Amino acid sequence: MTTVHTRTEAKLLDAEETFANDPERAELIARARRFKASWIELAEGLTDAKKSGSYKRWGYESFEDYAKKELHLRQETVDKLTGSFLFLKKSAPSVLTRDGVGSSIPSYQAIDFLRRVEEKPDVDDGVVREIRQRVLEGGESIAAVKKEYNDVVFPISKEDRKKRDLDGLRNVAKRLRELLGESRVAPRDLSGDLSTKLDKLLEWLETQEEKAA
Repeated sequence: MTTVHTRTEAKLLDAEETFANDPERAELIARARRFKASWIELAEGLTDAKKSGSYKRWGYESFEDYAKKELHLRQETVDKLTGSFLFLKKSAPSVLTRDGVGSSIPSYQAIDFLRRVEEKPDVDDGVVREIRQRVLEGGESIAAVKKEYNDVVFPISKEDRKKRDLDGLRNVAKRLRELLGESRVAPRDLSGDLSTKLDKLLEWLETQEEKAA
């Protein structure tokens, strides 16, 4: 008996059963369900379907439309999956044969980061080798790799960094302000004081954005 954990998984399971008479289509849907456990399997199926145009036979005008509506995958995710698979196929094919038990499989996010690093022409060769080793052999998480190398490989200007930080702070402040207005858990005096300070913070952020414009 199959245990369904999420609404999306339930939809995918229904679709898999609905199209059981089309093995290729049903198998790709099944791979989407098993995505978290085996991204390589799904990425390979997506790559083949895009290349062969099978999605047209399934009633979709574009591959992007198929991935979104039938597999419930965001375009960004699909691009990273297929890009990472093709990168491994060309640059590190041995990774595709790993079983994930005896030898770990790097996340597609980490592979995508490595792919972008290797495609960037001005990155120091030594840095490329370090990242390649840590991703492919060390199996380090994308968070750990980006924390150490993102600013080195993909530096941003002080102006862009400031804008990014201001945008992030504004989004958090606005969300907290909304939650305080909806919640009845926090004492009114505390939530009122904090809301007032958040309003002042949002006003200050707006002036900073105007200066940067």
